[in-house]
Amino acid sequence: MRSSVLVSGGAGYIGSHICLRLAELGYTPVAYDNLSNGHAEFVQWGPLERGDIRDPARLAEVFALHRPCAVIHLAGLIEVGHSTADPALFYDINVGGSIRLLQAAEGAGVRAVVFSSSCAVYGAPQQTSIGEAHPLSPLNPYGRTKLVVEEFLQELARWKGMSSLALRYFNAAGADLTGRIGERHEPETHLIPLAIDAALGRRGPLNIFGADYPTPDGTAIRDYIHVADLADAHVRAVEWLLKTPHAAGTFNAVNLGSGQGASVRELVDAVGRAVGSPVPLREAPRRAGDASQLIADITKAQQLLDWQPSHDLETVVRTAVQWAQASPNPL
Repeated sequence: MRSSVLVSGGAGYIGSHICLRLAELGYTPVAYDNLSNGHAEFVQWGPLERGDIRDPARLAEVFALHRPCAVIHLAGLIEVGHSTADPALFYDINVGGSIRLLQAAEGAGVRAVVFSSSCAVYGAPQQTSIGEAHPLSPLNPYGRTKLVVEEFLQELARWKGMSSLALRYFNAAGADLTGRIGERHEPETHLIPLAIDAALGRRGPLNIFGADYPTPDGTAIRDYIHVADLADAHVRAVEWLLKTPHAAGTFNAVNLGSGQGASVRELVDAVGRAVGSPVPLREAPRRAGDASQLIADITKAQQLLDWQPSHDLETVVRTAVQWAQASPNPL
């Protein structure tokens, strides 16, 4: 076995897929999670250490026990609406918790950190395909907390010699290809599982927020990346930090997406095909702050990490549907 890697938020949707990929490549994934949003049954490929990222004593205990060679940091709050309702909580957990975790990592001699960031750091898009040089101007406290942690990682690189990669996600979707783990949020706010549940009759019609965008079919276009591709990029990021000599004491930010866009209607049609019945729809007004198109420029990830997404939108939807059909009715 290779070294262990501590994955904060490792019992969550993306974190559990990262732990799976780490194990496939010979690492021991250590899931550190307080299970407020994660699921213990998703931790199948390494130990689960229950704890809060704001608890220095518990963090020190876990680092001393497992002596990880790197940290993949995903733990935190993610709902944009919640962040505007309670900014203090988001700063306490996403910023304060990240500082505690990174202090514990530094104290344990860990020099490599991969951070789960977000395209929310960019704010309102100034071009259709967004590269890492796009201005950083978050529109909400969630995006701002991600940017603050990125800035703290830059300070750690400059003053402490810690190496880090911030991976800016676009829209993670899909499920493990063999159905072992998948997406489960309470409450669910993501488009694909909501569309699937509507098609399966588990909830009412799916709201389409805005059908008058300047796009071919009038609905917003987004970049969806399969969670397995996302997980693979995290492991490549760890190995780049550990094995690349000039990575020492550096900070880099990298977009993770498919590099292609799909409209809401295109996605809904794909869900209907996979389920075998149409998704009932209800048109609603645009939401404030929603852009017409958000697509990742993934050139840097391709060059830096030698990474390329390998699953298309049909696979994203098919695996998500298979997971949903095998899961208990959420209602």
